[in-house]
Amino acid sequence: MSTWRNWSGTESATGVELLRPASADELAAAVKTAAEQGRKLRAVGAGHSFTGCSVPEQVMIRLDGLSSITYADKESGRVTVGAGTGLRKLNAGLAAFDLAMANLGDIDKQTISGAISTGTHGTGARLGGLATQVVALDLVTADGSVLHCSAEENPDVFNAARISVGALGVITSLTLQCVPAFLLRAQERPLPLPEVLDGFDELADGNDHFEFYWFPHTDLALTKRNNRVASGVGASPVSRLRGWVDDELLSNKVFELTNRLATRQPGLVPRINRIASRALSAREYVDASYKVFCSERNVVFRESEYAVPREHAIDVIRRLRSWIDSSGSRIPFPIEVRVAAADDIWLSTAHGRDTAYIAIHQYHRLPHDEYFRAFERIVADYDGRPHWGKLHTLTASDLRTRYPRFDDFLAVRDRLDPDRTFTNPYTRQVFG
Repeated sequence: MSTWRNWSGTESATGVELLRPASADELAAAVKTAAEQGRKLRAVGAGHSFTGCSVPEQVMIRLDGLSSITYADKESGRVTVGAGTGLRKLNAGLAAFDLAMANLGDIDKQTISGAISTGTHGTGARLGGLATQVVALDLVTADGSVLHCSAEENPDVFNAARISVGALGVITSLTLQCVPAFLLRAQERPLPLPEVLDGFDELADGNDHFEFYWFPHTDLALTKRNNRVASGVGASPVSRLRGWVDDELLSNKVFELTNRLATRQPGLVPRINRIASRALSAREYVDASYKVFCSERNVVFRESEYAVPREHAIDVIRRLRSWIDSSGSRIPFPIEVRVAAADDIWLSTAHGRDTAYIAIHQYHRLPHDEYFRAFERIVADYDGRPHWGKLHTLTASDLRTRYPRFDDFLAVRDRLDPDRTFTNPYTRQVFG
């Protein structure tokens, strides 16, 4: 029997059986046996979700044995990869073929199937989340059969399975539409928050990838603009020393210490945040796309993120700021704002609408419930959709009103898993 715990410490499970299939056939046989025995089964990835979406009740499947690139065609950009492949390993593997993902999130600790299944995304007004880069997948269903799904083959399952929170079966492999490897020019610069809010649409539309971080209790935001470089421009990465100072010393070690100080003396948080925001210095560099997209984050926190129609993003930020100022809460972690293009995936947070993502965080040793509840109340006025892997309290009845294809997803689930082999408390919360 094994014990499982997620990265943030919000969820855990003990006394569960652990299976590590070495092949898709072995996985299919294990699923079939568990289903016939009436046992509940969950595939777990890297444990980077804050919700209980991965929590195993009886049987836990780890997909380490399915963690490699099995096919790559540089000409078409199509790459097939095992579901258990970590994003860091995948990015390095793609680079060896002179390929890359068109867009990525800001960490690379997850497995590709876990990131896809929870709707992980990056930022870019003309780009979708990771699931929009999936062109086919293989899914082991409760009867042990393997469904190959694409826009042409089993299209309803494909629409449902690209973001399914693991409720339809276990993905064994994914075929991704990649792009030729590319360099990004990263421009990081602190700006006055009013300037960022007033110019938000121009900043989002005028850059390939734009995001900003705002430290509560301050008037400064750190802006990040990442754009493809012109042909002939070479890499000029951050020096090893500057990278260590910015990304390891300040962003992790010093940030951990300031959060511990905030835990002991919450009244110092506004002053700490003002110092932190002023300490952010501008920098510019050019590097491989995946090295620009992804950064190291080791300070443990809690996170809630909601997707709202992009036109309401600034209203949400202003209302959230007003609540923080009037509530007396002390928030040492920044608020992150990103954007994405509309897509047609049934359970995508960007389904049918250009989207802004607003993510709030709190240090793991500080209380977060009141802050997160206030955030949920605000975004509810804008038809907010929670990230499937980040903390929220919504149930199936709430989500049905926010996703036009919610019942279509449930119909596919009823067909593929009528006995709920792949259920757990979280899927019961969000799908009924």
